[in-house]
Amino acid sequence: MFESGDAALRVVASSPDREANWATVHALAGWLDAAGPDGVHGAVPTYDSLLVEFDPAVTSARQVRAFVLLGLRQLEFTGAPARAPREFRVPVVYGGEYGPDLERVAEQQQLSAEEIIRLHTTKSYVIRCLGAPAGSPMMDGPDFPFPVPRLKDPRLSVPAGAVSVAGRQAVIAPAVAPGGWCVIGQTPLTVLDATTEPLVPYVPGDTLRFHQVQPEDFADYAGRKLEAAR
Repeated sequence: MFESGDAALRVVASSPDREANWATVHALAGWLDAAGPDGVHGAVPTYDSLLVEFDPAVTSARQVRAFVLLGLRQLEFTGAPARAPREFRVPVVYGGEYGPDLERVAEQQQLSAEEIIRLHTTKSYVIRCLGAPAGSPMMDGPDFPFPVPRLKDPRLSVPAGAVSVAGRQAVIAPAVAPGGWCVIGQTPLTVLDATTEPLVPYVPGDTLRFHQVQPEDFADYAGRKLEAAR
């Protein structure tokens, strides 16, 4: 555990098992949220670490560290609570104005655009954590031969629903925002709903599965919300 300023602790899982590390930090975040210790007001998990935010006027880093260790011992004894993941099926229009970087990614990967689409739609993706902006679902990327470089000149505005890849990761943009990832497509579904709580329908551990639709079908899906298939 490491102090991150005077109001947060960073907990890092460092075993050789990446899946176990991810499961540990997310289970610990859930335990902290449920336990609700005084002064702790946030537990934000990522791939292998957890940021525990607290109010230093109410508690201390030493007390929070002790509570985190208690949570880890509790989870070791009882195991993480079981939760069935939900699957979200995401229609995507690839290439053209909807995916301006598809050809760039294909060239970089030494594949055809059709093969990029096939690889992107061939498996389900586990949502590893929620990122910026606005609860973006951060996922391990497609099984491309090489990591995907980010754009040298990031865009000032990427549309909501943009389906992007970078490095070995994949994401959907829930809202309009700047971005330096390669946009290979766009979903017409509404991902973020500012009138609901939570703002996005998925949580880490849920899965996304992409499928291709044609540009002429984009309007048929527009206005629909992203919802779990099961």
